[in-house]
Amino acid sequence: MTEEKLTFGADVSRLLDIVAHALYSNRDVFLRELVSNAADACDRLRYEALQNPKLQGADSDLRVRIFRTPEKRLLTVVDNGIGMTKQELVENLGTIARSGTANLMKQVGESGSEKEKLSLIGQFGVGFYASFMVSQQVEVISHRAGADETWHWESDGRTGFTVREATKDEAAQLSSGRGTAVIVHIDNDSSEFLLDEKLRQVIETWSDHIGFPIYLGKPDKDEKQINKAAALWTRPKADISKQEYTDFYRHISHGLDEPIMTSHWKAEGKIEYTALLFAPTLRPWDMFDPTRRHAVRLYVRRIFISDNLEGLVYPWLRFMRGIIDSSDLPLNISRDTLQYNPIVAKIRSGMAKKILTDLDKLSREDEGAFGAFWGQFGAVLKEGLYDAYEHRDELLQVCRFQSTHENKMTTLAEYAERMKPGQDAIYYISGESLDNVRNSPQIEGFKARGIEVLLFTDTIDDFWLQSVLDYKGKPFKSVTKGNIDLSKHPLPEGAKEKIAKTESAEDKHDIENLLNVLKEELKDDVGEVRATARLTDSPVCLIAADNEVDLRMERVLRIHQKYDKPSKRVLEINPDHPLISRMAALAAGNANAQTLNDAARLLLDQARIIQGEPVPDPAAFARRMAIFMERGLAA
Repeated sequence: MTEEKLTFGADVSRLLDIVAHALYSNRDVFLRELVSNAADACDRLRYEALQNPKLQGADSDLRVRIFRTPEKRLLTVVDNGIGMTKQELVENLGTIARSGTANLMKQVGESGSEKEKLSLIGQFGVGFYASFMVSQQVEVISHRAGADETWHWESDGRTGFTVREATKDEAAQLSSGRGTAVIVHIDNDSSEFLLDEKLRQVIETWSDHIGFPIYLGKPDKDEKQINKAAALWTRPKADISKQEYTDFYRHISHGLDEPIMTSHWKAEGKIEYTALLFAPTLRPWDMFDPTRRHAVRLYVRRIFISDNLEGLVYPWLRFMRGIIDSSDLPLNISRDTLQYNPIVAKIRSGMAKKILTDLDKLSREDEGAFGAFWGQFGAVLKEGLYDAYEHRDELLQVCRFQSTHENKMTTLAEYAERMKPGQDAIYYISGESLDNVRNSPQIEGFKARGIEVLLFTDTIDDFWLQSVLDYKGKPFKSVTKGNIDLSKHPLPEGAKEKIAKTESAEDKHDIENLLNVLKEELKDDVGEVRATARLTDSPVCLIAADNEVDLRMERVLRIHQKYDKPSKRVLEINPDHPLISRMAALAAGNANAQTLNDAARLLLDQARIIQGEPVPDPAAFARRMAIFMERGLAA
């Protein structure tokens, strides 16, 4: 009998060590994972048998069997599901080893406490390799339904694994002639998993909801069913405890966190389906990976169809986990054509509407939980504002934003209630970080007048604002674009006195003359130079012209879409700032032209630096700065 020896890659070997040790305090998870994999195998056989009934043969009662052999320290989990070929054994054993190993190891390595490591691994799933938490040797015997060979896989979880054709005695453990048997050689520190009481407790805790019967006993005798074997989503909500929902969530997500929101409902009418969906507490590690698919399973009359059917879930709800069980979809339809079925589109829309309703309810009933959800998934949810017009109103109601009003999130409805009399637009600024936008010079005049400005820091904000032009008739307007008239919003008395003192200290300076000097010197670099009421404390800022792309949007386009259209910004100056007043005095007194020109260049470079844009000629900037510093120190 030919045995093929294969070696784990260095990252997988290290990963197995992490799983075995980081999860040591939660070793029950290994049995949950093996039972979940077995149930999935039964699900997949039931689906494939719709097209090829011969796959089930004479044994159509799908089940999971768990038995122990204490004298040999063996624990065996057997299913009569779809089984695996040799190639599938090599490629598909374990959730972690298939993707993200390097990222997981990096994050786990950076985490300090065992609790943090546990949470991180929970985001990835531990899968089959959780078996090595209680064992130093695991065997797998598997026979793919419809195939001829039975295969044997074995590993110590460190050096690698072997694959060979199974012997007759080994194949005999698959009483149905198909399926998979996982044989765990229990180590000395895990003897409790050879006790019926412990196994029963683990199954009742973690896997009671699985829709296939789970039998516990000794090989070929004294087997008793120990779970309800009723699909959780088919039971009345009133009969399901919070713990049962959590256990089911952990079963389908292979995670260790708890759902932050659970939505369980039955849609009736023209389209009938049952949904049980969860919003996780922890964001998946690949949330923004372009290849990521959703994690909602589709069933038809309790028969598993697909775990990633395209079109079933909006991309902006891809973080949701759970199941949809439809009564209206045909069982004999192929997965390739199912995504184009109009019923799927209606289910997707109905599901989105219900989730948004439940999120709105969560925001009103548990502000802390909703805040935690928004911190993890708000940026993803806002993607729907860009491409889901039919749900835009509900999304706008759920969305939260930072603003200059208070150091907490606000709704658009709350912003609208606080708008100043005569304010005809919703003002916002977008940037790379909250600190940057909160301290931007462009919002100084708004804050001085008590006009609230929304602070956007997610990349998606710059895109959805291109299609969502207003909120209840109030247009969105960037404070970094266009000439905004603030004259109808007078400054409060305190701010007036501050500016009046500045004006009286520098009497009758020729701002217009200075503007002419600046326009002439900077004509190749900016489209316009003008005085503004937008500034109160800073001397200068850059603004996008009305017909140009907004400041941050241009940077985003340059990075992601290689946007290279040149644009000339507007340079706005604060006529009440002492620096501008001094420059105006120099211009009125016919000062040295080179000095004014250097000051103009420094002023523009300062505006660029504040905006986070590169200075085009750092050497010239340093030279001019050195000259002005020397003069200032000499004075």
